[in-house]
Amino acid sequence: MPSQTAILDAHYMARALQLARLGQYSTHPNPRVGCVIVRDGEVVGEGWHVRAGEPHAEVHALRQAGERAKGACAYVTLEPCSHHGRTPPCAEALVKAGVTRVVAAMQDPNPQVAGQGLRRLAEAGIEVASGVLEQDARALNPGFLKRMEHGLPFVRAKLAMSLDGRTAMASGESQWITGPAARGAVQRLRARASVVLTSAESVLADNARMTVRADELGLDAETTALVLSRPPLRVLIDGRLRLPLNAPFFQAGPSLVVTAAAPDPRYAEAGHELLCLPAGDGRVDLPGLLDALAARGVNEILLEAGAGLVGAFAQHGLIDEYQLFVAGTFLGSQARPLLDWPLANMSEAPRLKITEMRAVGDDWRVTAIPLPAAGV
Repeated sequence: MPSQTAILDAHYMARALQLARLGQYSTHPNPRVGCVIVRDGEVVGEGWHVRAGEPHAEVHALRQAGERAKGACAYVTLEPCSHHGRTPPCAEALVKAGVTRVVAAMQDPNPQVAGQGLRRLAEAGIEVASGVLEQDARALNPGFLKRMEHGLPFVRAKLAMSLDGRTAMASGESQWITGPAARGAVQRLRARASVVLTSAESVLADNARMTVRADELGLDAETTALVLSRPPLRVLIDGRLRLPLNAPFFQAGPSLVVTAAAPDPRYAEAGHELLCLPAGDGRVDLPGLLDALAARGVNEILLEAGAGLVGAFAQHGLIDEYQLFVAGTFLGSQARPLLDWPLANMSEAPRLKITEMRAVGDDWRVTAIPLPAAGV
């Protein structure tokens, strides 16, 4: 049976995680972090990290607590930082405030921290604990953790399909398979991503801009303002530079175009960045692209594209999570498949673990993660 201390630790950490989620749309490239300060059984300070370059969660909570932080316990969803970045180290702020105990949900995998924050607190005579609701804390920052632990961003593939697994008619017509509630959920997925990644084929088919549409977010005004203050970078894979520069996609704002073609100065002149990553046969080097994006501090990628590009990512083993929106309709045998991934035998069929299924308006949303291949 858990001790009273363990029960209270979990209770206050759950609140800290709730606060951290308020930053899901705005903290890139930093992790989402929340903090609760408790003294004598009373919450005296709360805070969450809002934007990179601004105070961290601990600082906001300490400011709210003021003198009442002395002798208190601080609950933080991620180990307090111990290094000088854009802001001073939070471990030092906690020491200076006179807290006597710090509970972290998990250690920070950032090599600049990696246990040093908790060590600094312990050296100052502060009681420290770690691992409270750690799995919940890890689920909050999949991209930051993957980038720190593996040097790659987290790739989330969004796909909308009919009940018979089709994504568009043979002509390419696909608007709209799903209803307004599902489209709102997709806008929120875009808003939380560091990068929205698509292909020239998808943009040409739908005349798409791939922007976050504020009127479909379904969020309160304050959160919507946060979303719009940090729009995701739009990345277009266009191996042969087919999309004309007067397309709506380019008119919607700056973007990064990834190609296998030769450099073209017109893109920079139009306010866009061109990245040449040829892999042969006119294709883009997809693993190389993820390396390049991770080097830019990209945590989470939302992959929104057609069967060809999503299939290529899947075949390379580059997708961490699938978000499948399933509509109650059939598109028929001539319609386009979900993935371009030729498989000859059942033994080749990749397995997925479905982690969540829920109704979204009249549609269904399925979250699934790839399972390791047999023998791996």
